[in-house]
Amino acid sequence: MTGKFDLNIEQILENWEPYHAVREIIANALDEQILSDSEEINIYKKDKNRWCIRDFGRGLRHTHLTQNENSEKLQHRHVIGKFGIGLKDALATLNRHNIDVLIQSRYADITLTMSHKQDFEEIITLHADISEPSHPFMKGTEFTLSGIEDDEIQKAKNLFLKFSDEKVIQTTRYGEIIQKTSHRANIYINGVRVATEENFLFSYNITELNSSIKKALNRERTNVGRSAYAQRIKSILLSCSDTKVARLLSDDLQNYSLGYHHDELNWLDVQEHAVKILNQQQDILFATPQEVQQRPSLIDDATNEGYTIVTVPERLKERIHETTDLQGNSINDLSNFITSYNESFSFHFIDIEDLTPKEREVYAHTEQLFRLIGGKPSNIREIVISETMRPGQWGENIQGLWDEANGQIILHRPVLQNLEIFAGVLLHEAAHAKSGYGDVSREFESELTRMLGTVSQKALQKPSPEQQPETTTFMQKLKTKLYNSFFIKIPFL
Repeated sequence: MTGKFDLNIEQILENWEPYHAVREIIANALDEQILSDSEEINIYKKDKNRWCIRDFGRGLRHTHLTQNENSEKLQHRHVIGKFGIGLKDALATLNRHNIDVLIQSRYADITLTMSHKQDFEEIITLHADISEPSHPFMKGTEFTLSGIEDDEIQKAKNLFLKFSDEKVIQTTRYGEIIQKTSHRANIYINGVRVATEENFLFSYNITELNSSIKKALNRERTNVGRSAYAQRIKSILLSCSDTKVARLLSDDLQNYSLGYHHDELNWLDVQEHAVKILNQQQDILFATPQEVQQRPSLIDDATNEGYTIVTVPERLKERIHETTDLQGNSINDLSNFITSYNESFSFHFIDIEDLTPKEREVYAHTEQLFRLIGGKPSNIREIVISETMRPGQWGENIQGLWDEANGQIILHRPVLQNLEIFAGVLLHEAAHAKSGYGDVSREFESELTRMLGTVSQKALQKPSPEQQPETTTFMQKLKTKLYNSFFIKIPFL
């Protein structure tokens, strides 16, 4: 076919600049590359004022200028164009900016001209002037733009992920997570930038469009709001399994309590997913800032064991407690670390003969102390001293514990430096042995109360002439120590 073809453009996009038009031409070329599985498109400068955009697909026909929607594109997930009218918008924009256009394919040569509308001589509209092809054996389609500035071509190329310096970190079924190259993040849809974000950690390329995105994609493909693509970006992150992404998220999570984290970390399920990815590494331990502050010795133990401490908000800690990662492993928080540490813990027991004279003197009060509470409970087989002691439930330094399985009260050696502390720890553990229950239980507290009453009664009795003053003083101090162990909860186990 030769002749003039009315483009029937009813509404001109007056806010478009030449680079918007070039974007549409590049987008069409990239779509054709995908649809025809042809070689890479070529964008090059022909001479001083002419730029060419060339694809190597099936070639453009004049009938492509009539379509309102391209069914072939609509059925393909990863092409850019959907409306089929972007090319006509581009041609109108270029004409308005006095940029000459030559379209060449094996089917025709096409230029632009203003001409009378058929049957309406008083109306002049933009027409495609179609002539015989100059290159009837040409492969693909070439657009030649005369009079366009170089920076308009560059601005158009900058709108495409393909021509950017940003690198894809991971591809998921919903799209790609991209390492951004500046403080501003780019949001791409099928490789074309539709928005920017000031406070996103990553750039994103959405390749699986949902209904909200399709609805938001207008003719101009600009000013797409976050509400349209936020859910899809969340889906991309939750589909991610890359450790690098999880590391960057967790590093950013360290700033959460300070209030200057990136916006992706406002999504609790994204925080949780990052934890689940990182947990698959054996050297990660999750703790809240409060736990790090309140349990420094336990944190030091974990660090010495080779763990990297990752701080998480309290709300996230509650979410991940007693859950598993993507491989089914338990999330390694402080509680799990203590359990694991205790299971692998080895006591370093010391013989009584190896104690210092002062320590042996304190230890010698053992039987006297048991007599104060009515005798040693029958299930206590022996009292042993250890150089080492495993941490308590909250990571605190434990002074003693009751080992029911072996019938042992295990005392940490430092308690032998002071008779009062030794007495309090020994009788505290004896209460565990007698009651059969742990701390913060009604049974244990009842037994401790009974012991407190027994010792108090003896302390209040009138001392016999043969009693030494220091013995009476010791009884009074012991009463105070047991009282404190009940009400103040000194760290026994």
